[in-house]
Amino acid sequence: MSARKVAQDTTVRHPRETPDLFGHRYAETALLNAYRSGRIPHAWLIGGAQGIGKATLAYRMARFVLTHPDPLSSSVQRAETLAVDPTDPVARQVTNGAHGGLLVLERSLNDRGVMRTVITVDETRETISFFGSTAAVDGWRVCIVDTVDELNPNAANALLKILEEPPQRSLFLLVSHSPARALPTILSRCRKLPLRPLATEDVIRAAAQAANMMADDPALAEAAEAAEGSVSRAVTLLGGDALKLQQRTAALLATLPHVDPRELHALGDALGGSDRVALAAFIDGVDRWIGEKLRADNANANLPRLARLAEVWEKIIRAARDTESYNLERKPLVFSVFGMLAEATR
Repeated sequence: MSARKVAQDTTVRHPRETPDLFGHRYAETALLNAYRSGRIPHAWLIGGAQGIGKATLAYRMARFVLTHPDPLSSSVQRAETLAVDPTDPVARQVTNGAHGGLLVLERSLNDRGVMRTVITVDETRETISFFGSTAAVDGWRVCIVDTVDELNPNAANALLKILEEPPQRSLFLLVSHSPARALPTILSRCRKLPLRPLATEDVIRAAAQAANMMADDPALAEAAEAAEGSVSRAVTLLGGDALKLQQRTAALLATLPHVDPRELHALGDALGGSDRVALAAFIDGVDRWIGEKLRADNANANLPRLARLAEVWEKIIRAARDTESYNLERKPLVFSVFGMLAEATR
C-alpha cells in the first residue's frame, strides 16, 4: 500500500514516496562514497531500530543510482548527498513503483486480500528473472528487501543464491530491524550499515513530513519525545490515545511476572476490535520493554533468560502479525503476550 492510516485525517507516506532523509548523514555519505569509487559492494545490510529511516535511505540510494548510472560521472563526483529532484522522470518512476530497474521484495496480499505475515519464496525467486533479464532496463538493477526479517526460510535461501553470484551492476539494499538474526551466510555477503535512532529534532521533522503535519504541533513534539528516535513510533503515538495506551502497557509490564487478570481484561478492551493504531501502540510498548530486558541481560551475561526472551519475542511478533493480518480479537493476544513474558521472566 502507498499510505497507512494514522489518525482520522492523517496518512503516512510510504518510504518510496519520502523525498528527504533526516539524520543518518554518516550512512548516506558512506553509500555515496562507495558508489562514486566505482567499486561499491553489491549488497548492503541497513540495520537498526524500526521506524528510523532505513527503508527511506534504501529508496533514496536506489533513486540516486538509477538516475546516475555512471558512478564516475561529474554529477556523481560533485554530489554531496543522495538527493534527487523529485520531478526527475526516474525519481517519479521509483515513487510510483514503476521503474523497471528496481525490484522490491516486501510482504504482499494473498489471494484473499489479506496481508501475508512473511515474504514468500515465490516472490523472492522473482530476483532470478529480474537480474537475469537484459532487455528491461539498461544500467543498474537494484533490489530492496524490506525487510530481511520477514523472509521465510526458503525465501532467505533463494535470496542467498543470488547474493552468492551477483550479476554485474547489481545492487542489493537489505533492510533489517534485527540484523544479528539474519542468516549468517547472508550477513557474510553484505556490507553492514548500522543506523542509530534519530535525535528528537529529526524525529519531529521527519514525522511532520511523513504525516503531513506542522512541525510545531504540540502533539507531535510530545510523541517525538516518547518515540526514542523512531519516526514510525512517533506517528503511531499520534493516533488517538495511543500514547496513553502505551504507558498503560508499560505499567503492566513493570509488574511482571505477576499481573492482575482484571487489568489484562481492561487492556484488551482498550485495544478494541480492529483499531490498528492501538494494536501498534501495544506491540510497540512490548517491543521496547523486551529490548530493554535483552540489553540488561546481555550486559549482565544472563544468557539463559536472554535466550528465553529472544524466543518469546519472535513468538510475539508472529502472533501480532497474525492478529493484524486476519483481524483477530485483541484480548487473547494480550493474555498470550503477558503469559509468555511472565513465564520467561520468572
